Amino acid sequence: MPATKKHAILSVQPTSILEAFGLAPGEVTCLVGAGGKTSLMYVLARALSRKDGLAITTTTTKILPPSGEETDALLLGNDERLLEGAILSKGRHDVITLACTVLESGKLDGVSPGLVDRLAQITGISGIVVEGDGSARRNLKAPNATEPVIPASTSLVIAVVGMGVVGCPLDEQHVFRASIAADLLGLPMGSVIGGDEIARLVTHPQGIVKGTPAGARIVPFLNQVDLDGDLVGARDVARAILDAGHPQIHRVVVGEARKDNFLVIE
Repeated sequence: MPATKKHAILSVQPTSILEAFGLAPGEVTCLVGAGGKTSLMYVLARALSRKDGLAITTTTTKILPPSGEETDALLLGNDERLLEGAILSKGRHDVITLACTVLESGKLDGVSPGLVDRLAQITGISGIVVEGDGSARRNLKAPNATEPVIPASTSLVIAVVGMGVVGCPLDEQHVFRASIAADLLGLPMGSVIGGDEIARLVTHPQGIVKGTPAGARIVPFLNQVDLDGDLVGARDVARAILDAGHPQIHRVVVGEARKDNFLVIE
């Protein structure tokens, strides 16, 4: 890695989650990685809807059906044109979740990236938040050849990492597609996962943010961090990511997906 440089803590408690991620009205945000993407998706969407109006949540993969607290309406349909037409009939400050159908597994089958791109052209939407890959409830993952599925209209990619993985072995119990992660990192299975390993998976060309549009910014989010506790480990991981020098990464957010309380490092 390049020589370490000092990074300043910008804010311990931004006014909102939108400020932490630098999210402007009307953007398409795609969540990738592992360790809290779905929770973060609904928290972001709710914040967008309260501030700027109708927000949309969806996935280009598969997700569990949302609760009534997470979304105000779930729209299902295999005809994506009909889904488009149904959106603006909803209330101004609603959060709407879109999917094609309910699968036998009970999960929702996601929509095409093309639908997200078309929705991004509709005026009156405060933002679209998309879950772009699955992680089988692990805290860290490496993508396979077909992942993540990031719509071309995406302007912000949030790379989520569950910090509970730090100090754990590189195996399938802790890392989704651990063998792919081991290959990308050049490490044997069972190696201990630390900040450098996380930083390399986040910034590797074939790693967590693979396929991000060239014009999009990337904000890694280190989830599962108690900001009232010891932050040394999280700060070290954030600095390792920034020191890797990825041209689209200029800040790292640290905190807990379900709480409007974040640390921004850049």
